[in-house]
Amino acid sequence: MIPKRTIQLTINNQEYNQEVEPRLLLSDFLRHEIGLTGTHVGCEQGACGACTILLDGQPVRSCLLFAVQANGHELQTVESLGTPDKLHLLQEAFHEAHGLQCGFCTPGILMTMLPFLDENPNPTDADIRLALSGNLCRCTGYQHIVDAVKLAVMKMNA
Repeated sequence: MIPKRTIQLTINNQEYNQEVEPRLLLSDFLRHEIGLTGTHVGCEQGACGACTILLDGQPVRSCLLFAVQANGHELQTVESLGTPDKLHLLQEAFHEAHGLQCGFCTPGILMTMLPFLDENPNPTDADIRLALSGNLCRCTGYQHIVDAVKLAVMKMNA
């Protein structure tokens, strides 16, 4: 039996100090150990983008990392964005522009778009589509997602 390892990390501004199996995936740690089920697991190969979170402000696929690799880092999941009573501007725009349908891919897309919009305050449609290229959605056909991101840009620049 492989001994557990202790990790210390910050998730959504909350400190965690926890023992984990060395081969526990970060996505499973977030969902099953911490209870942050907004991080969805689709392909478990890093191709779909549903499990995207921010690691030190950069989008990463949490299904491709072990929890021990996040030791000492700061994570942000979709749960950090807003509340049902006060949505983040990006969430609000997705709601208003019908940028989601089943919602499975939405957390990963939101977490991908957050740093993208920080770095690109006035993206073109082509820029948005390129940034979205690592996130698969089987419901929307992407046009409403692009429209939602454009609406978020308008809201953020207002």
